[in-house]
Amino acid sequence: MKRRSAIKNLMIFAGGIYLLPSCAGNGKSSIELKNLDILVGEEALLGEVAEAMIPKTADAPGARGLNLHLFTLKMVDDCHNAEDQKAFKAGLASLNKISLEKNNKPFNQLDAITRIQFIESTLKDTTNNPALRTFFEITKRRVIQGFTNSKYVMTDLKQYEMVPGRYNGYFPVDKV
Repeated sequence: MKRRSAIKNLMIFAGGIYLLPSCAGNGKSSIELKNLDILVGEEALLGEVAEAMIPKTADAPGARGLNLHLFTLKMVDDCHNAEDQKAFKAGLASLNKISLEKNNKPFNQLDAITRIQFIESTLKDTTNNPALRTFFEITKRRVIQGFTNSKYVMTDLKQYEMVPGRYNGYFPVDKV
């Protein structure tokens, strides 16, 4: 065995050992969060909730296509106080349990109409589960904010025009 090939193989092996934990996907969220501890399953569930709020159509991407669930997580992590973050996490954790009680199915197995009805009934009901209601209120607000500020809306839906506007040299002027 040659020394150079042994050192090269050792470096490749050491690099693989170094990268292995990040490739294993230890169940954490796909984005870096400082205050929230979100698992991959909870992130997927939030994606389903966001997709129920802004579904994909033939000519427009849905909330998942625009990564609005990741935007929501980042905004809750950075911009909300600890009480809101705790209620958001508790509401997300109790979502499937309450969906099982009301619909006999977890949230991600419900059809689109039932998902919307479930969200609307939870937002109207103020006494049953305040954490789930807070979760839906925060998610709704942040999903709408993310959608209206997304690249898709800003470039494809809104027609941007420079500040002075277009020049029309053939504009009729009334004589005074």
